[in-house]
Amino acid sequence: MHALKSNESVSNIDALKALAVKAGGAIMSIYQSDFSVTDKPDLSPVTEADIAAHNIIVKGLSLLTPDIPILSEESADDIKNSRVGWNTFWLVDPLDGTKEFIKRNGEFTVNIALIKDGVPVFGLIYVPVSQILYWGSEEGAFKQTLGSGVESIKVAGLPSMHEKWRVVGSRSHQSPEFEQFVSRLPQAETISIGSSLKLCLIAEGMADIYPRLTPTSEWDIAAGHAIVNAAGGQVLLLSSLAPLVYNTNSDSLINPDFIACAETCSIWSHS
Repeated sequence: MHALKSNESVSNIDALKALAVKAGGAIMSIYQSDFSVTDKPDLSPVTEADIAAHNIIVKGLSLLTPDIPILSEESADDIKNSRVGWNTFWLVDPLDGTKEFIKRNGEFTVNIALIKDGVPVFGLIYVPVSQILYWGSEEGAFKQTLGSGVESIKVAGLPSMHEKWRVVGSRSHQSPEFEQFVSRLPQAETISIGSSLKLCLIAEGMADIYPRLTPTSEWDIAAGHAIVNAAGGQVLLLSSLAPLVYNTNSDSLINPDFIACAETCSIWSHS
């Protein structure tokens, strides 16, 4: 890999894709073994796969863009504390969906996003089990199965009066608030899936809306957010319908409630 300058940091898509695939390969090697699980101080689970993918991605991004700092879910606390004030940085979840990884249901991803002034301007998601890549930038949103061609993706239009709303929700984090939200829709079909795959379904037009009413961290959704934006959709604060932004809270990396959609609709937005 050759080093990239910050203003060309997403020009070498192939190098970034290769990095995500390499991390995914390390994850799959551990996935197929008798791995152990430990708890972090916040009681969230972590495995050797989380750490292995983190090390690969941080090393690779440091070589590609030595002038751009990196914030990963598995970064040390001093890095998480120093990120306040960063204007441009990589935001990484090396293994999103650790609970799904532990359950061995295949619904986990590698997430790499580039944040500029609070906005995710590039996102890359790799699904190790299915070997599918998603990415998005100002050039558009794309999907590729390894060994196959690249296809453009875009969000679906709003459902008509006689169509069901395809509502995507968490595999492991459903809530009464989610059920209440769904009940407001005239017709709804709920699709439950883990990790950032929920945002991928919105981006490729396989689901219409993703209301998230339980906590997520910024690294969980930044890559998917960028891909949804690139596919013509939006990720909005549920409270105000303003765009969700990143790295604005010095005390927390937890997102407020949000909704991913093609566009707002009076049926659910109270507008």
